[in-house]
Amino acid sequence: MEFLHNSYLQIILSSIGVYIFIILAIRLFGKKELSQLSVFDLVFILLISNAVQNAMVLGNETLLGGITAALSLFAVNYLLKKLQLRFPKFGKLVQGDAIMLVYHGKVIPSHLRMAGISEEEVMQAVREHGVATIGEVDLAVLEVDGNVSVLSHDFKKQSNRRRKAHKVLSEQS
Repeated sequence: MEFLHNSYLQIILSSIGVYIFIILAIRLFGKKELSQLSVFDLVFILLISNAVQNAMVLGNETLLGGITAALSLFAVNYLLKKLQLRFPKFGKLVQGDAIMLVYHGKVIPSHLRMAGISEEEVMQAVREHGVATIGEVDLAVLEVDGNVSVLSHDFKKQSNRRRKAHKVLSEQS
């Protein structure tokens, strides 16, 4: 057990523990938090990162201590991505499933509750996709990455907020 007293090994284990804790916390508190950050959410994330920083480096504020913590986070992130690709059930356990929010113009209240999203937030996502009313939406889904995908009548108004933002930016150039 002598090797557990190595401060750099302790940094690695602490960093991995904090990483897993944050993944579980995000999974528990809902995926909508990932893409729809309010000012409160941003401040919260900044404070969480500051709060756990000392737990990861265990008071070792040297460059090597910081690099050790960062490398261990990169390594565990890489490993989890590989496990997710290799074992889809593991990926589903970590990320969860997409949740249908609107189907053929009708909001599904039980799915909104499950996702922790209000009807107003769904309407905001629908408007961001260029659709005026819920009645025009064929399908709206909360994706595993926290984004809301919206398909409107005839799927002609298929939209993705990222593509839409890119289009607006390219038109302004």
